[in-house]
Amino acid sequence: MATDVLQAVLDRGADPDSLALVSPDTGWTLAGLQVAARQKATELKGLTEQGQVFPLVVHQDADSVIDILALWQLGVTPAPLNPKLTPAELAAAKAALSGVRSKAQAIVWTSGTAGHPRGVEVSFAGLSANAEASAARLLLTDDDVWAASLSFAHVGGLALLVRALLLGSDLVVLGAFDARRLDEALEGRGLPLGYNRPVTHVSLVPIQLKKLLDQRGDEPAPETARCVLTGGAHAPTALVGRAGRLGWPIALTYGMTEMTSQVATAAPALTRLKPGTVGAPLNGTELHIAPDDEIMVRGATLAERYVGADEERILGDDGWYHTGDLGRIDEDGHLWVTGRRGERIISGGVTVDAIEVEEVLRAHPAVVDAVVAAIPDDEWGEIVGAFVVGVEGEFDLDAVDEHARSALSDAKRPRRWLIDHELPLNANGKVDRLLVAALLRDAEA
Repeated sequence: MATDVLQAVLDRGADPDSLALVSPDTGWTLAGLQVAARQKATELKGLTEQGQVFPLVVHQDADSVIDILALWQLGVTPAPLNPKLTPAELAAAKAALSGVRSKAQAIVWTSGTAGHPRGVEVSFAGLSANAEASAARLLLTDDDVWAASLSFAHVGGLALLVRALLLGSDLVVLGAFDARRLDEALEGRGLPLGYNRPVTHVSLVPIQLKKLLDQRGDEPAPETARCVLTGGAHAPTALVGRAGRLGWPIALTYGMTEMTSQVATAAPALTRLKPGTVGAPLNGTELHIAPDDEIMVRGATLAERYVGADEERILGDDGWYHTGDLGRIDEDGHLWVTGRRGERIISGGVTVDAIEVEEVLRAHPAVVDAVVAAIPDDEWGEIVGAFVVGVEGEFDLDAVDEHARSALSDAKRPRRWLIDHELPLNANGKVDRLLVAALLRDAEA
């Protein structure tokens, strides 16, 4: 049965009059949240029962927070769904959950960046362990003010909700991600009258970080910003460097739904010292690199199973979760993620890692962003295709191709190009690599 998180927080001795949730209109103490959740639970009681899975389209607002807390009061497992899903995707998710019963704290859908999305049973124990380990790594306290920049349908967003409640941090909800609104909140503006505390912490995927930097131009980071937890996808070296030069405290993190969010995290000081590493595994998490470079993990935050597949446990027969990601561990014990196994390209017998090629392309001043994928080829088996976003009015394909020739071997050089004004994203704000690969395959050779 899902745990009543608010009651668990109060049972641990939290002050019921302490502020917990802030929206642009008002704020709620823990006691106020409990009353609001109880009122909502009364409305929902006739629609569900303990042990039932309740699909719920959520937004980054106070209403969705209260909805989730109300379901937990009822002992019901919410399945938060992103409003950016297409009608077909929403229907498929609801169909998969029809009749499913669960004792999990929530069912969270994977992003589907490497295949079809799947529902993962996330436990309260896993969320609690993640909160404690994250707090230890990032030195989090009850004085922190977090912006809810990720959807509560994303494991990072749900983990933040529980972490803020357990640690006593203020959680600020601003609606769907908007760089201007986040910028104002980081400066202590745009919040209810009488609440003038600036946002000190925020979790962002790389594209959100880029939009925030673009919004502020060359303006340095606010002195009150203490941590920008960046993950969910590979953060380009140039982007991390740009943020660092402006004084942003970037903490690079690597995680996944199956591990209830963070697996390894580099605190801001380590990111400044060794940009690109995601640091050591969090407390309670074990990690090793398999002979084929795949990252293997296990620990207290590992979820038990996927929805509707009792026989399909997440844990492999060898006792480890096979992430499908590739990486290496340096002499200091810090993890470097080098790509996904499914994104490796084998061209003429040469193994090509997508991240390496993408970083080379992004290094050209006329390239805003780039994603590469494998294109089937009769002669070479596979060739490299590149989807590139260029600087308007400055992009010249011949020049970028020459840049790639000078930095990459023939097998790694893109042979097929697709130029557009933006990369396709999925509902969680990550690059939709499956769509990119399909578009490149369909592009004129």
